[in-house]
Amino acid sequence: MNESHRVEYKQTLTDGLEKEVVAFLNSKEGGSIYLGVSNEGKVIGLPNPDEIQLKIKDKLKHNISPSCLGLFEVILETQEEKNFIKIIVASGRETPYYIKKHGMSPKGCFLRVGSSSEPMSETMIEELFAKRVRNSLGNIKSRRQDLSFEQLKIYYEEKGLKLNDKFASNLELLTEDGYYNYVAYLLADSNGTSIKVAKYAGTDKVDLIENNEYGYCSLIKATHKVLDKLDVENKTIDDQKQG
Repeated sequence: MNESHRVEYKQTLTDGLEKEVVAFLNSKEGGSIYLGVSNEGKVIGLPNPDEIQLKIKDKLKHNISPSCLGLFEVILETQEEKNFIKIIVASGRETPYYIKKHGMSPKGCFLRVGSSSEPMSETMIEELFAKRVRNSLGNIKSRRQDLSFEQLKIYYEEKGLKLNDKFASNLELLTEDGYYNYVAYLLADSNGTSIKVAKYAGTDKVDLIENNEYGYCSLIKATHKVLDKLDVENKTIDDQKQG
């Protein structure tokens, strides 16, 4: 069997293991990594396989984020009295997975393309992360179900749009069982969330000049207040420079 979009061969355990695992986690089908196997698919064996198994589990547990525990299995196999290790990696739901030390960047995020693991583009990383956050919040049931959305409707009307009776479903504000989710809670007219904006005299965050809090209303309305505040501050700075 040759290397493919689902199969990777490695002769020994190297620092590149996390890269291959991340690529399979981010791919739709997952894949398998064989250690102690040549690039041609021939079993050459591994010394101290039990020790290597422990190192593999430790690497994957501590060096990849989000946690991939439960998404991989490390199996010791034997062929012609030679030990090799098979790592089965499932496709993850919390993409993009990445190597911790490189962060959520092209150096840390990979995707399986053919028989190689290729770095993701910044655009792909951002799109996957946005989808992950949206899906996560979308699955959390709002602690309150008596929500109203007049501020959201006003925002849409200002854009020349109108929300119909099915807006909650169309905007993905419901859980699978039909309850308002946490996204709905954040967009509702009243909630327990706020945005804090602080102003300091310098860049060391020691001398606090002003501290404002915007929120407990629709996140859209609160965000507009924050942006308006920043516009005022930027205009004041520009006027001072010109003066």
